[in-house]
Amino acid sequence: MNEQVTGEEYFDVLTKTGEKTGISKPRGAVHRDGDYHRAVHVWIFAESTQELVLQRRAECKDSWAGLWDISSAGHISAGDSSLVTARRELHEELGIKLPKDAFELLFVFLQECVINDGRFINNEYNDVYLVTTIDPIPLEAFTLQESEVSAVKYVYLEEYRSLLAKEDPQYVPYDVNGQYGQLFEILSKRYKQNAESCALVLQKQLNRYARVSLDAELTGLSNADKEALSLLVKAAKLMDQIFFAQHLYFSINQVWFSNPPLRDWLELHADESQLNKLKWIYYLVNKSPWSSLDENEAFLTTGDSAVKLLPEATKPVTGWKGVEYRKAFPVVKPPGANFYPPDMDKMEFELWKNSLLEEKQKEATGFFSVIKRKSERVLDESLSLTTPSSTSDAHDLYIVPYSEEYNAFLTKASVLLHKAGDLTSSSSLKKLLHSKADAFLSNEYYDSDIAWMELDSKLDITIGPYETYEDTIFGYKATFEAFIAVRDDEATAQVKLFGDHLQVLEKNLPMDSVYKSEDVIAAPIRVVQLIYNVGDVKGPQTVAFNLPNDERIVKDRGTSMVMLKNVSEAKFKLILQPISHVCISEEQRKYVDFDSFFTHTICHECCHGIGPHTITLPNGKKSTVRLELQELHSALEEAKADIVGLWALRFLVNKNILPNTLIKSMYVSFLAGCFRSVRFGLEEAHGKGQALQFNYLFEKGAFVMHGDGTFSVDFDKVEDAVESLSREILTIQGKGDKGAANSLLLKHCVMTQQLKSALDKLEMIKVPVDILPDFPIADEILSKSI
Repeated sequence: MNEQVTGEEYFDVLTKTGEKTGISKPRGAVHRDGDYHRAVHVWIFAESTQELVLQRRAECKDSWAGLWDISSAGHISAGDSSLVTARRELHEELGIKLPKDAFELLFVFLQECVINDGRFINNEYNDVYLVTTIDPIPLEAFTLQESEVSAVKYVYLEEYRSLLAKEDPQYVPYDVNGQYGQLFEILSKRYKQNAESCALVLQKQLNRYARVSLDAELTGLSNADKEALSLLVKAAKLMDQIFFAQHLYFSINQVWFSNPPLRDWLELHADESQLNKLKWIYYLVNKSPWSSLDENEAFLTTGDSAVKLLPEATKPVTGWKGVEYRKAFPVVKPPGANFYPPDMDKMEFELWKNSLLEEKQKEATGFFSVIKRKSERVLDESLSLTTPSSTSDAHDLYIVPYSEEYNAFLTKASVLLHKAGDLTSSSSLKKLLHSKADAFLSNEYYDSDIAWMELDSKLDITIGPYETYEDTIFGYKATFEAFIAVRDDEATAQVKLFGDHLQVLEKNLPMDSVYKSEDVIAAPIRVVQLIYNVGDVKGPQTVAFNLPNDERIVKDRGTSMVMLKNVSEAKFKLILQPISHVCISEEQRKYVDFDSFFTHTICHECCHGIGPHTITLPNGKKSTVRLELQELHSALEEAKADIVGLWALRFLVNKNILPNTLIKSMYVSFLAGCFRSVRFGLEEAHGKGQALQFNYLFEKGAFVMHGDGTFSVDFDKVEDAVESLSREILTIQGKGDKGAANSLLLKHCVMTQQLKSALDKLEMIKVPVDILPDFPIADEILSKSI
């Protein structure tokens, strides 16, 4: 508890909408004045009997004395966190010691009521947690805190709902027809699902992916490079383990702290039924219990998760083996993944960050660190009966570099990369592999990113922490991934002209000159045939990437692009062509071709390297677009690369650098591509960006919908509309104007009737949403190493 000199507990005072005001007040004053504050509710639910644990509040309580209530509950003291409070309250009130992976955040409940003849005003935001045990905990295993709890009992879920609905005077009242009814709805739905119908839903979700085998010709590789390839595939596999799952290291992954045991559990039970098999397959597609193509809606629940036995969670009871609980995960995908404490909010982070020295601020907001809680570490130590560390700091958060957090994996990967570097005959590949191996252990990636940009090798590899899409709180933290490929020399030579004209494009961008850079460096472009990708490559497959994201390198050296040509070909054949037959008007269908699709993809990646990156704010402070736009950056940057890519293609045609025959095909192929990308969902950066562009261009009359539900491009209007949107996005980025970015996305990033109509048609004829690649070369290498 957080107590001031008076000995009374203090609470953080919130606004009516739940944000911290920066003010804290004593408990009595908060309830006297009706201040909004925060608390936790913890429910224990026995899965096998469908019963909830209820506690009877002690007679000495100043609210609802002597009535039956939540299993455990308590206020969050000033400066404390939600999850730590939930764990502590459960231990203090009922004597149950559980780790954080036992607690599932169900919803937040706002309780506004006045009791005790107006002397107790309760305006309280409650974080409602669920602990799911397999069987009921014996009542004699509980250790009750007499000042808080006088008794405990089990009540059947539906019986408790009925008691509340009847407003039984022995129970603390909750409106089961209101917000709190979610508790019963979630649990009822969770345990009444029919296995056959669940299997049908999962099969339908899986059918949105078209399986395709991606191979490449290795004859151009030297024998030494083939030996190096084997080591690289093994190193890449470690990136997968860092990103989403690994045996033994249950909390060390980037997706969610209880993701690895879920993975193991699903794999262990996959052969028990058709439903379990589908759960396992679809989990591997998404690398989490949240479906990438359904705006991260959960397709599993904690009821599907791993079971853990904790014999020492309570006092011992003769003949009882201990608490068996489900390792929990929330229905809503955590916006901070496993990079931040799950109950951290933006204000807490900003207050802590601003208290740090400048160098530490850069580390806190940098790509290569995770943020943790001291109080959580202390609580873990105290509950495990070790000597707890002390923490007297004003702030609860602290930084752990990737090199420390993922050391077990990165050390192994470093050894493999060094060995591969020793083998290869390519000097640039050797430099990349050795520098990346060193970066894994030093946490300094600048030199290895430069080496990656300078790579000139038949064997092409991208490995390490790069993209920041998983961090939807700020867009700061990078996920680990790997792409191993063979360079397509002929195609690489063909696309060199885009990199050669990057500075010209920058100088002519449709935005005020003050935002333009004078020293854009031509981005090298490598076209490759992919033979393996792993790590953060869940769900929709990328056709290209533009790296690095480090603004220091972008400013000094520009970026490099890698185009995955065999991935693009598979998507065009299996997805874009069928889409055009359904969504594009008959007279314009002929303009949809692979060359236009692939050329725009190249230009998209080029355009990540131009436009504002390092910017000067109105107050004169230097910053970056990423830091200013935070969680909005990814979606707006994807939209920028797309729409400015279209503008750039038109510019290059006007300069006679590209053929005039490209004009109509690039616009119509782009229109067809809109429907492809929006199907990824409006929670995903590419889907958001595409919805923004489609709706903007449709509003401007550049895209037209016909009576038969097909669409076409108005070639007289599209050029001006593309330039207008390009200017708007580039200007927002140049100013670092988060408010304007939010307004633009709110207005246009919506599922309009026109988009929904097109997507419904694609659903009706079962056009795949994306591809699901198999990698026979990598599979063979990995099978030999088992």
